[in-house]
Amino acid sequence: MNVKILCVGKIKEKFFRDAISEYSKRLSKYCNLEIIEVSDEKTSENASDTEISLVKSKEGERILKHIKEKDFVIALAILGKQLDSVAFSKYIENLGISGHSSIAFVIGGSLGLSDEVMKRSDYQISFSEMTFPHQLMRVVLLEQIYRGMRIMNNEPYHK
Repeated sequence: MNVKILCVGKIKEKFFRDAISEYSKRLSKYCNLEIIEVSDEKTSENASDTEISLVKSKEGERILKHIKEKDFVIALAILGKQLDSVAFSKYIENLGISGHSSIAFVIGGSLGLSDEVMKRSDYQISFSEMTFPHQLMRVVLLEQIYRGMRIMNNEPYHK
């Protein structure tokens, strides 16, 4: 299985980079992992709705350039479906069984994802109703993909 994580912005904090590196290494046993970072747009504190829409649109264009036609796209969105770890694992496993060998997870920037990216997504998932920094979500997503792979392979995982 090919897993692609498309995300807006670079990770500056060493502790996040270390965690991402560790989970990437662990996942190499289960899938081909590719992490693609697209640059974020600078946004003023008091940005208007029009400016926010423009920022999301520009970031969205950068994301969409990396999505291939065969990719099954899962957008991380606060209004997406919430799954527990076992259900998430089964969902990913069923994608593979049904012929989707390339999955692209998309993490937006601080303002979220553009309408164009949301329209291209095949599924939307939410990890919580809370808002998390996109740097932290990258770590959480990698951990859940790793946990899901272990569940799929009937390997022990921390409950």
